[in-house]
Amino acid sequence: MISRNGNLPSRFHALADQVAAVLDVDEAVIDGEVIAADETGRPQFYELLRAPRAASYVAFDILWLNGTDLRASPLTERRKSLQGIVSKGSPIVLEALSVAGRGRELFELMCTNDLEGIVSKRLADPYDIRVRWLKIKNPDYSQNEGRGDLFNGPRRRTARTAG
Repeated sequence: MISRNGNLPSRFHALADQVAAVLDVDEAVIDGEVIAADETGRPQFYELLRAPRAASYVAFDILWLNGTDLRASPLTERRKSLQGIVSKGSPIVLEALSVAGRGRELFELMCTNDLEGIVSKRLADPYDIRVRWLKIKNPDYSQNEGRGDLFNGPRRRTARTAG
């Protein structure tokens, strides 16, 4: 596993081995997120900081599969490829929920259940740095405080001069 900043989070090596064992592939590059869920299945961010006993990997997208670069393929095709390798009911690897055409309802459900938010992607888009996806955050998310400091490092301040 490699973080978005290129870090190798050593505390998740065991989970990475479990993910590799569960997936029916020779090689894959999957975009996703490590979570620690409570007894209801809701992700609990701060549990990740306490070295949870039962972390899982939620897969959002797939970029590479068994020697094939999928990044130029539309999201709909990449999601089909992802569904083909993620076992239903696995406690180790879960496929992220995908809902088409009901984003507002999904967002309201996320807020009601105190989840972080949703990511909106166009179904025909490739996986490319120039493609803009929308991350729509729950403004009242209870576990939001302090997250930026934990993962993004200290913020730089710029001095301004009057002139």
